[in-house]
Parts: sequence; C-alpha cells; structure tokens
Amino acid sequence: MATVGNVAVYGAYGHTGRFVVAELQERGYVPLLLGRDQDKLQALVRDHPNLEAREASVDDPASLDRALDGVDAVINTAGPFAFTAGPVVEAALRAGIPYVDVAAEIEANVDTFARFAERARAAGTVVVPAMAFFGGLGDLLVTTAMGDWTAADEVHVAYGLSSWHPTDGTLASGMVSSQRRGGRRVRYAGGQLQYHDDALPTLEWSFPAPLGPQSVIGEFTMADVVTVPSHLDVPEVRTYMTAKAASDLFSPNPTAPTAVDERNRSAQTFVIDVFVRSGETERRLAATGQDIYAISAPLAVEAVDRLLTGRTRATGVVSAGAVFDAPNFLNALSAHLTLHAPADTRS
Repeated sequence: MATVGNVAVYGAYGHTGRFVVAELQERGYVPLLLGRDQDKLQALVRDHPNLEAREASVDDPASLDRALDGVDAVINTAGPFAFTAGPVVEAALRAGIPYVDVAAEIEANVDTFARFAERARAAGTVVVPAMAFFGGLGDLLVTTAMGDWTAADEVHVAYGLSSWHPTDGTLASGMVSSQRRGGRRVRYAGGQLQYHDDALPTLEWSFPAPLGPQSVIGEFTMADVVTVPSHLDVPEVRTYMTAKAASDLFSPNPTAPTAVDERNRSAQTFVIDVFVRSGETERRLAATGQDIYAISAPLAVEAVDRLLTGRTRATGVVSAGAVFDAPNFLNALSAHLTLHAPADTRS
C-alpha cells in the first residue's frame, strides 16, 4: 500500500483516466482530477465528491502550473498525445515532478524522447512515456525475456486480442498519427524507424494456450518500436496484431468498450507474446489478462509508486524496461496479469 500522496491525472474523465483514478484510490493515493472541460470535470467530481478538480488546458501553461501546484507526480491520460504530451511534460519539469503517460502514438513518443531527454536528466527527474498496454507492457516483457542480454538480433511482439472496441481517444490518436506520417506505414528495421507504403502481410502466429494459432497482421506497428530500442541494442523490432482485432479497429462503425464487471472492464481478453533471438538462442515470454485499457491503469500507477518511492534505475526520459526492475514490476501486477513461458517458438 502506498503512502498518501497527491497524483494529478490529466484527462481524468476519459475512459483510461477513470481507470487510473480508481487504481490510485485503491493504492492509497489522492488523485487530483485535471482536464480542460469544466463540465466533464464537475460530472466526475459528482462521482467522487471527496476529490478535487482543477481545470487546465495544454494551450495555457499558467493553468497547468496552477493545476500541478502541490502535486507529487502527474499521469497524462489525455490523447492525442501529439498535442498534450509536450505541454504537460513542460509543466512537470517546471514543477520538478515525475511525469508518466499512456501514449500509444509512435511519433508522440519519439518526440518526448527527442525533446526532453537532456532537460529531464539535467533536472534529475523522470519522464516515462508509453507506460501502458502498448509500449510499456511489451517493453517490460521483452526486457524480462532477454534477462542478462543487453542486445539481440530481433524482437517480435505479438498482440492476441479477442476483439478491439476502440475508445474515441484511440480513434482520434490514430488519425493524428496517420496524418503525421502522411498515411504511410512504419516499421523498425536496420536500427531505425522506416516509413513505407508496402502492404501489410497476413501471417499465422502460434500464441500460447488457450488462444493458440491465430491469423495476425504483420508489421502492425505499435509503440514498442520506440520503447524497446530506446535502451536495448536491437536492430529489428516487429509487432503483430490478431486480424480479428485489427478488423474491429478499422470497422466503418467501431463500437466503444462496454463494461461487464464491477471494475468496469470490458469482456476483451488479451495475450502478449514476445519472442527474442540472439544468434541461435531464442527466448519467449507471454502475458494474459483482460481489457487493454483497464490494464494501463495498474501499469501507470505502479510506475508512479516506484518513482515516488525511489525504486528506479535512471533519470531523464526513459522507458519502463530501462527505469524499473522489469521482472519485479511484472510480478507486482500479478493481480492483473498472468505470465507464461511457452516452450514452443513462433511460426
């Protein structure tokens, strides 16, 4: 259980933001509700009358400074992060507090590393982008699977989602990313991001039981291509998505997640299967759980708890696998994740 502290949640009334607020309360923290929409903030306060809300806009640095006054850390859950990450990181640096976000946008995460690495390191503080299902969890699994390796020839991260009902935030963020890359696709090969117009292949991936073999979209590139090579010497990082989930995401009329339990999680289940190779040696690790948006909350809150209690390995802009003890971090999420070490290898 954490000691009581104030953690600001920017975008607290959003889908993931609400999960983060609930997780903070369960961990003994006092969430401070931040956002730019006063009506949505007040509606959230009616659900949490014991919590304080502060209006703040990324277009108004002074409002962000007021909002972070007296705060111990900030978690940014408001996308598109192409617009919100920079201003909220700036405000966190001015306040001298750690910053964590749940950005899945590849370009936004690249920007955070490029723009703030030196300043955050000089300030002796920590900025952790992509501390969520995409980017953070994959990085922790890859780092754990690699064990004593600091380099590998290739990394593969396969996402086995039973379905994907995207939030409005996911759809908006995806649109911004697509616009930023001019509609092109992106891969990480040869030690760098490469933009291309090639068609994405359909492959088969042998997920561990109970999911088993599934049709996947190859080079369905997610934030792991930023987080993993930020601290591991890996020239090729490829990510995959089950074809069914990709079809749901790109449906002309996608539907939002629907709560099915007391934690407001959807019925969606997931498997993340990571495969790493160095020479002739292969290692593999997988994790299973429920609801990709809900799992982002314990990931982000566990990160903040470790930042505020000094359980870190670096300062500056860092990924989850670089700043935290990855196996220990994953074990701390045992109430939310189940780890598997499959004996078989990928197809």
